[in-house]
Amino acid sequence: MQPPEALARVLADVARQAAEQQGGRPTRCATIHLTLAFLGDVPVADLPVLEALGEGLRGLRFSLRIDRLGYWPNKRLLWAGLSEVPDGLRYVQRQLLAALAAAGYRTDPAGRGFAPHLTLVRRLPPDGAAALVAGGLRPLDWPCSSFALFRSDPGASGPEHIVLREFPLA
Repeated sequence: MQPPEALARVLADVARQAAEQQGGRPTRCATIHLTLAFLGDVPVADLPVLEALGEGLRGLRFSLRIDRLGYWPNKRLLWAGLSEVPDGLRYVQRQLLAALAAAGYRTDPAGRGFAPHLTLVRRLPPDGAAALVAGGLRPLDWPCSSFALFRSDPGASGPEHIVLREFPLA
């Protein structure tokens, strides 16, 4: 899911400031997103199947409140997330996983479960993370009216995320 541009700019500013203060590589505004399901490498020939799965999903619009920062030390990753995950987001994500599994796609090989987040800084030194997380994040509201199928291409300054198709929520 891709946040509205104004929200992405705010999150990109948080990422840039955090990286300037503590190090690491900030996420660019254009690549800030929330992943519902990660598929890894998929053949181009599979895109029509994935588009059809997206078309078949039904869900109601919902709002997210991005209101916390967290840090995953094993990935050295600073992220923004939600104190409460709304039912609408859980419903769409579960529907998507079920449709992908029925079509033979494997989405969570590590068994980690769904942890909705937006990556802000990669390769953040561990000694700077605690201060950033403790500083918190002013709540940001995100009205969600669609989800998207993305392609990720490697780039010199990090991955480029390209929206292939957007699917509306009712």
